[in-house]
Amino acid sequence: MGPASNVRSGRNWLVIALPYSWLLLFFLAPFALVLKISLSQSALSMPPYAPVFDWSDDLRAIIEKLSALSFDSFAGLFNDSLYVESYVSSVIIAAIATILTLFVAYPFALAIARSSSKLRPILIGLAIAPFWTSFLIRVYAWIMILKDEGLLNRFLLSIGLIDAPLGIFATNTAIVIGIVYSYLPFMLLPLYAAIEAQDPALLEAAADLGASPARAFLRITLPLSMRGVVAGSLLVFIPAVAEFVIPDLLGGSDTLMIGRTLWNDFFLNRDWPAASAAAIVLLLLLVAPLLVYERVQLQDQEARR
Repeated sequence: MGPASNVRSGRNWLVIALPYSWLLLFFLAPFALVLKISLSQSALSMPPYAPVFDWSDDLRAIIEKLSALSFDSFAGLFNDSLYVESYVSSVIIAAIATILTLFVAYPFALAIARSSSKLRPILIGLAIAPFWTSFLIRVYAWIMILKDEGLLNRFLLSIGLIDAPLGIFATNTAIVIGIVYSYLPFMLLPLYAAIEAQDPALLEAAADLGASPARAFLRITLPLSMRGVVAGSLLVFIPAVAEFVIPDLLGGSDTLMIGRTLWNDFFLNRDWPAASAAAIVLLLLLVAPLLVYERVQLQDQEARR
């Protein structure tokens, strides 16, 4: 092997090493720490848990202490109705918000993809414009809109559409509205990419064969954009399930979402092992659809070969 081959090999190794190093540092290392806490016992100390082993122990000591690991925190998740209800409520709210986000984003994505090439960059820029401001500020803005004395109720009362405030604030409806608004670009951009990549000649051929615009959309545009639909839905649903800021600011005191439950266990109840176990279960539940989607994608690619 010559010097050029060695340089090329070194560059290839660096390209592979960088993302894996990122995952190791910012995903696997924190995951290992949370897993260690979840297998510990709660304690009145600082930090509020009693670790079974320390990373400074040698391999033999760690192996001997493995039998003392506690799975009480994981068992408690299924015995405590609070966690079960929080998981179920989070999935339902995230699913509803994802479906509504899809219905809102699809027409916009279709309009952008069908617009002129000069206008598309402007429309895409407007679509991602909310990211130019703080996420927290945008959620606080919805508080001023949805409160009983907020802008929405004052406007509807002034034009006579309602006789009393709607009472949306501090409800699950307000949470869904906040999620749809906050995560709309995550749905819009994958949909736009999937629709824009379609060959316009397909629609022209469908029109020549007598298909109406609605039929052409249902038979051509929508099926060919399903990859964007699935990708956008995952990008919205996964973070929405574990959302904390939006439920905390727009939800009520009786709002049950796993993000708020974890925060309460960490900072109010100081039950770190239980909160860590709940976080790991949540991670596994969210990774599962990603693995299924990846497997379907691989099977689809193999079928096309």
